[in-house]
Amino acid sequence: MATQKTLTAANSVLLISISGLFDVPQQIQGFAVEDVFDIDAIDSAETAMGVDGKLSAGWVPMPIKQSVTIQADSDSVTIFENWYSSQQAARELYFATGSIYLPAVKRKYALTKGVLQNYNPIANAKKILQPRKFMITWESITQGAI
Repeated sequence: MATQKTLTAANSVLLISISGLFDVPQQIQGFAVEDVFDIDAIDSAETAMGVDGKLSAGWVPMPIKQSVTIQADSDSVTIFENWYSSQQAARELYFATGSIYLPAVKRKYALTKGVLQNYNPIANAKKILQPRKFMITWESITQGAI
């Protein structure tokens, strides 16, 4: 393993387990060419400015949105399809946990209590089938060193 940090995304690992569906963590594979996953920025404080120019602020918990983009022919598509269809059939949510490993920067992340927030039911068809994007909303993400 290299001792220097790099920007390589090719060795990144995303594992997801879905309670009641995929109790054993599943490695998501077959990521899109230009897009693996994105984590939306979150507001770490709620602020209000009084009319007198005094700032007030407080901490509030915020959900964290992650989009995962995989090729249309990825075997991991079935994980998201089964997650969505199981929820539709049960008319109930299935919660996930996950892990992200980024060896290039020697960081790991634990993903807690995720829900499938946004689902793309079919690949867009252009010259070739386009990648599919799925959004998971997490309760929390905690970080650590590898």
